[in-house]
Amino acid sequence: MRMPLPKPFSYSILLLLLFSFLSTTISTSFDFQSSGNDLKDVYPEILRDEAVARLQQLGQISDAEGYLERTFLSSASVKAGNLIRGWMEDAGLRTWVDSLGNIHGRVEGRNASAEALIIGSHLDTVVDAGIFDGSLGIISALAALKVLHVNGKLRTRKRPVEVIAFSDEEGVRFQSTFLGSAAVAGILPASALQITDKRGITLQDVLKENSIDITEEHLLQLKYDPESVWGYVEVHIEQGPVLEWAGFPLGAVNGIAGQTRLQVKVRGSQGHAGTVPMSMRQDPMAAAAEMIVLLESLCKHPKNFLSYDGNCKSSILESLSNSLVCTVGEISTWPSASNVIPGQVTFTVDLRTIDDTGREAVIYELSSRMYQICDRRSVSCTIDRKHDANAVICDSELSSQLKSAAFAAVKRMRGEIHTELPVLMSGAGHDAMAISHLTKVGMLFVRCRGGVSHSPAEHVLDEDVWASGLALLAFIETQL
Repeated sequence: MRMPLPKPFSYSILLLLLFSFLSTTISTSFDFQSSGNDLKDVYPEILRDEAVARLQQLGQISDAEGYLERTFLSSASVKAGNLIRGWMEDAGLRTWVDSLGNIHGRVEGRNASAEALIIGSHLDTVVDAGIFDGSLGIISALAALKVLHVNGKLRTRKRPVEVIAFSDEEGVRFQSTFLGSAAVAGILPASALQITDKRGITLQDVLKENSIDITEEHLLQLKYDPESVWGYVEVHIEQGPVLEWAGFPLGAVNGIAGQTRLQVKVRGSQGHAGTVPMSMRQDPMAAAAEMIVLLESLCKHPKNFLSYDGNCKSSILESLSNSLVCTVGEISTWPSASNVIPGQVTFTVDLRTIDDTGREAVIYELSSRMYQICDRRSVSCTIDRKHDANAVICDSELSSQLKSAAFAAVKRMRGEIHTELPVLMSGAGHDAMAISHLTKVGMLFVRCRGGVSHSPAEHVLDEDVWASGLALLAFIETQL
């Protein structure tokens, strides 16, 4: 049984850090110190100024008025993809668009037959999004490669480098995440072509609307040969508060939490709100409320609900205590009238943890107790698993190399550093999860203000954009 990853930060430690910082001022920026280098050696005009301008420009491309929204192959996504393709060419890359709308840019280096490094992230967004989620990883990669292109060093790399702007990671339009990266990894089933959006339009129809006539055979051909890929690197905003609390612009990622999404339907007896006595009701709303409170209690205190026998069970409980998070994000009722006892309540459960065995144990316990609640309240319920993704452990060697590159980048900007670069677990899903089925993966997180993401309040300091590009540049120069 796999032991859980060591955590440099637990939630309890983070809370202690937060309280201890209340009496002090935490700098969310850092002063540039040349450390003997000229300013030109850290390329602010490309890695900071141009990169920030491009992020702002991408942030204006939206399908909605007044807020940012770019879903799979919408008109705004196509426009953004064309812009990114132009920036890829500006960085000296050969470009193309594949049959699922992913934008590719590649340089062969000295040996075109060598295994390639892939750097990627996504160009789609959630509804009412911020401008950094996904886009930062693409822009930072292109900025680093442009520096090499301008310096005449791009084509001297010992292996090919490819940047991919994935067409869909968020899963907003078709409620199915990682469409773009899953196709490249070869794990997107042919049946995905027939999934529909809210208007009943299939994925295959959307592709045809964009002059992409894809068949099941074409879909299979999108898969990269694992022997042709050296590894995958992704830069992404943290979407959490740890780096800001620690006062660091960058952090290495040791793994991505596994995730399960459930849909729970509770059916009772619909009736008049004023005439059915409380003792005679079969109210699915009250049952659903009890189930949701149960979920919160279980996920806050898994040790109070789960008991194990065996050798490494205590380590699973410890892992769950440090990494388990659960969310009810959607709830709906029928017929949804203020004077009617509902006949049905439907809600979702999003459950994440770094330990897959522990996740299954939590789902089993949660389901059993939910069914007991339904039986006791004389209502019926069904629990359907809508999505499963196993936890991904980042490659230790690749993570170490990225950590060293990030440390070197921050040192070039700050001067001397006397503390370790933070190492974090990702609670959010990323394209790296899909690509892990193809090759080894590594990630760098970039500090974001307040840990806020999936919101127009999402913000990354210009200097931190700069640091992310400089770290990728240092990684490519050192490893390639």
